[in-house]
Amino acid sequence: MYPAERHAAILAAAHAQAGDVGVQELSEALGVTPETVRRDLGTLERRGLVRRRHGGAVLVPRAPFEPTLEQRGLAEADERRSVADVVVAELPDEGVLLLDSGSMTLEIAAVLAAGRRSLVVVTNSLPVAALLAPHPTVTVLALPGSVRAVTDAVVGPWTERRLAELHADVAVLGANGVVAGEGAFTTLPDEAAVKQRMIAAASRRILAVTATKFGTRSLCRFAGLDRFDLVVTDARLDPATAEAVGADGPVVVRAPVLTHP
Repeated sequence: MYPAERHAAILAAAHAQAGDVGVQELSEALGVTPETVRRDLGTLERRGLVRRRHGGAVLVPRAPFEPTLEQRGLAEADERRSVADVVVAELPDEGVLLLDSGSMTLEIAAVLAAGRRSLVVVTNSLPVAALLAPHPTVTVLALPGSVRAVTDAVVGPWTERRLAELHADVAVLGANGVVAGEGAFTTLPDEAAVKQRMIAAASRRILAVTATKFGTRSLCRFAGLDRFDLVVTDARLDPATAEAVGADGPVVVRAPVLTHP
């Protein structure tokens, strides 16, 4: 087999085995030496397709390019809630909060809605604005701009110009992917530009993501991890990745597992 054929066979085997393959089994299946398999896995790792482990490799998770807000809301509900609880505990009782769009920030808004904080919340998320608008102690400012049907997020030049005029105490952002040593990623340039403006407008920046986002890239890198003061994720993130992210500058907090009565 040519190297490209082996690479394709390795990836096919990984997909067939829940993303996890071993060197010895690949060696036997492909009829090559374990050393050849290790070289192939090294090549695939450099291409960002697998992550090496002792004795084999696992596929790097790849989410759909841009799932809808509804699709995102159906997955990882407990993990998002555990992250949201930690993020809300980090927010001031009073002040100005910039709240990004997405399923994670919508979960954070739901936790805020259950409390009594006196905040001004500036957001580019229509669902967040609708959720918090009736709250008696929260003042909601919805950013102007073009509404994206997939995410219900407001983006574009109007959004960016308004953010350039603002200052917030805290900005809380989500991401579609996070890679240690590289940064945080999102799907489209318009989304990236709004996130960058939010980061620039805030005194303190918090990145809130579930553990499955780590090791995943999307189209647009919108910030290095050194731009964040705090990264909050769930308990599934492995200690080695948490340490690597922390080496970029932010404090990394893994939220405890959510328990149900």
